[in-house]
This record gives sequence, structure tokens and C-alpha cells, in this order.
Amino acid sequence: MSDFSDIKKVLKKFDPREDRYISREFQKYAYDLAQELGDLEHKSLYMKLAKNTPRHLLEHARYFVKDAGNVNNRGRLFMWKLGQLKKEQKAK
Repeated sequence: MSDFSDIKKVLKKFDPREDRYISREFQKYAYDLAQELGDLEHKSLYMKLAKNTPRHLLEHARYFVKDAGNVNNRGRLFMWKLGQLKKEQKAK
């Protein structure tokens, strides 16, 4: 699985009026992830994760939360799954 996106796709998602303080792709990804999880108050945490964590781990945890359905705290479930994935990767 590749960590890179086609630049055309990234630029189509970018809205200069809405995203004027976002200058890097990982920042946009992190903001969208925080919004999707309903956890905008911790968007700086997601920025750090998006910058330092392999994208495939973030995507795997994101899809796990999406598939979970109705969850009270999506951010907590995401962080739990991400921790599990990191432990599995470290064990390999």
C-alpha cells in the first residue's frame, strides 16, 4: 500500500478559503480525520500522528472506526486501534 496520493486528487480537496492555514498535505489529512472522528478539539494530536505515523496504519484504524458503526467516542476507539496496530507492527 502506497503512502502517496496523486497530487491532482489532493489539490481538488483543497479549498483556499476554508483551508487557508493549512500548508501541507498531512495537515489537511489530519484535520479531515479529526472532523470525521468528531474530535476537533484534539486536532493537534492528529496533526502529529499524520506527520509521524505511517499512513497505512492511520487508514487502517480509520476504517476500523468507520466499520464499527454507532460508537460513543470515535476518537478513543481510533487511538485504541492505532495502538494495537503499532504493537503488531513492532512485534513483526
